[in-house]
Amino acid sequence: MAGLNVNKAEFIKSAASPAQFIRSSMPSVVFAGKSNVGKSSVINRLLNRKNFARVGASPGKTVHVNYFCIDEKLYFVDLPGYGYAKVSQSERVRWGKLMEDFFAQPRLIDLGVMIVDARHKPTADDVTMAQWFKSSGCALVVVANKLDKLKKSEIEPNLELIRRTLELPEEVLLIPFSAEKGQGRENLLSQIVNLI
Repeated sequence: MAGLNVNKAEFIKSAASPAQFIRSSMPSVVFAGKSNVGKSSVINRLLNRKNFARVGASPGKTVHVNYFCIDEKLYFVDLPGYGYAKVSQSERVRWGKLMEDFFAQPRLIDLGVMIVDARHKPTADDVTMAQWFKSSGCALVVVANKLDKLKKSEIEPNLELIRRTLELPEEVLLIPFSAEKGQGRENLLSQIVNLI
């Protein structure tokens, strides 16, 4: 992809508290999604790597904000997955606090990439996350992952349901995506490259 060498990607750090959030003049692309929605797989697909963003053996393992530097031009910021049933209440509270702190800080997000499951109606947690992104004032792209699991006839109605449920303004791009097959990758990358 012109302008961004996605092969130059390195893990920088995991932030467990607001003091550790990276504040930089480089743009930040912030990824969020439910624990089992394939967020790591989407990041790995974007970077053409198999196991760059650790794909957790069990969902809900990422409880930090993980920072990756891409081509020394921007950050990929991987937020902890949400909505996983087997996480303890205290863990959930900690997660909520970390996210509130993250979204409350100005200028931490240049582009929000929210990942939902193309097969299902977005959950209440998804709706909350979309609201957080919208209220932060950042540009937002919604990625409907697992497209390869849908029949052709299901794609349009499902995308329409996602847009309606998340109350996405018309200008918010909704990208049908398959981390498995690579569909949607170029479309999402072009949104990211626009930041640099």
